[in-house]
Amino acid sequence: MHLPEKLLLGLSLAFLTLATARTLAQVEYIDQVLDLSPDPINGKNLYELCAACHGDDGTGGLAGEFPSIAGQHRRVLLKQLLDIQSKKRINPTMYPFSDPKTLGGLQGVADVVAYVSSLPINPKPMTGPDKLLKTGEKLYQANCVACHGRNGEGDNSALYPLLKGQHYPYLVREITWIRDRFRKNANTAMVEALQDYSDGDISAVASFVSHM
Repeated sequence: MHLPEKLLLGLSLAFLTLATARTLAQVEYIDQVLDLSPDPINGKNLYELCAACHGDDGTGGLAGEFPSIAGQHRRVLLKQLLDIQSKKRINPTMYPFSDPKTLGGLQGVADVVAYVSSLPINPKPMTGPDKLLKTGEKLYQANCVACHGRNGEGDNSALYPLLKGQHYPYLVREITWIRDRFRKNANTAMVEALQDYSDGDISAVASFVSHM
């Protein structure tokens, strides 16, 4: 059965309006949190909730099961917490910790995010095979550098995450999930850019990033 053209147009506009409203609400939430003055002592205390998985220094797990979050941009951290809270990013382990109530409200969120962002970037992530570096560099320069930067520094204002210091296994897993559209909160431009990537391409670019 074919839906009438006007009905299809109406549905499309409705979905677009809903998506726009959610985006605006997300931006408003992030700005609201960032307007608060963070308390570094409270942020450090609250981080104890995170340390069991992400480590005392925020460098995560070498096996890639938990990402390095140390030094990550505050806006990026807030967006990921929001996406997990709304189930847009599937991560059951993180569901309780993405709830502002767990952290003592918006002030607590501001405190812990500021603390994590202030931690030194992971100096020794688990790296990928050296033999993949040349191919990985070509792929990164062609598809990633415009958003994530020459040195994987990302962009706080544009919500592009810092990649430098991230573990190779985690990068492989997340890039694969984005390519396969399993990770629903990924930037649509990145999803499209990865559609032609083979598993070997993903391993190569992840290896290059892990060596930054």
